[in-house]
Amino acid sequence: MASEQHTGEELGRFLRARRTGTSPRSVGLTPGPGVRRTPGLRREELATLAGVSIDYYTRLERGKETRPSPAVIDALARALTLDEAEHQHLRDLAVRAARYAPRSAPAPGRTVRPELRLLLEAVRPNPAYVVSRSMDLLAHNPGGLALYAGIADWPAGRRNLARYLFLHPAARGIFPDWGNQIRGCVARLRALAGTAPDAPDLTHLVGELLLKSPDFAGLWERYEVTGRRHTTKTFQHPQVGRITLGFQGMDLEGTPGQRMGVYTAEPGTPDHDAMLLLDMAATPAEPKPSTPRG
Repeated sequence: MASEQHTGEELGRFLRARRTGTSPRSVGLTPGPGVRRTPGLRREELATLAGVSIDYYTRLERGKETRPSPAVIDALARALTLDEAEHQHLRDLAVRAARYAPRSAPAPGRTVRPELRLLLEAVRPNPAYVVSRSMDLLAHNPGGLALYAGIADWPAGRRNLARYLFLHPAARGIFPDWGNQIRGCVARLRALAGTAPDAPDLTHLVGELLLKSPDFAGLWERYEVTGRRHTTKTFQHPQVGRITLGFQGMDLEGTPGQRMGVYTAEPGTPDHDAMLLLDMAATPAEPKPSTPRG
């Protein structure tokens, strides 16, 4: 019962965040006269738009109703004009609240298979790494570590891409679009934590960032979620200057919860030249053979 209540509360928390973030005009409503005490939509407005009773919707938002039908979930998604990722997240929360989902899987393993380490070397000079679902940096090639300037100063067990974005002093300078980067990072963690609310790896990271980063705490309260998509990232790197790279992330077969990220650049471009330079600069020098004494 406690688990059901917890997931029901998470469903309600997401609905409340999306409701208060939706303006009446964006869904075709004309606000009445006077000052609205409620930001965004009122409960009764959303209930009317979705075709459910106010009492039923209120129970949903308070975590008291934990078995909404797929039709109700879809109606709420339409009323709130959710995008595809948000709609899917709402479905996932409803499944967990209704206790139709299987029990949570154990925490993903952190051991990176030898063949994956070989693959990281094979894609050089492209920067590449393997991360856990909570963005812990588990393995990397030289460029994959060097691209995040300064992260190598941290002990291996502390290297985490979300922690780097919010807590490393170099991160704001590395990313010209730091605001967009942190927003996407929090949205991905929100989506994960919403459907695995008791996962120790996620709760530990989120708890640390809520405590140490006001930027993270503010974004966390907004409860935005997003799916992963192909993108490019620009770095203002202290060693190679400004570099814009394509990025592809992929789930790894046989290692649930682990993902590989690979950065790319078109051969012959300045970005590719910078990528080559970064790889060479990050590669440990081979020890010189000792000269035998005569």
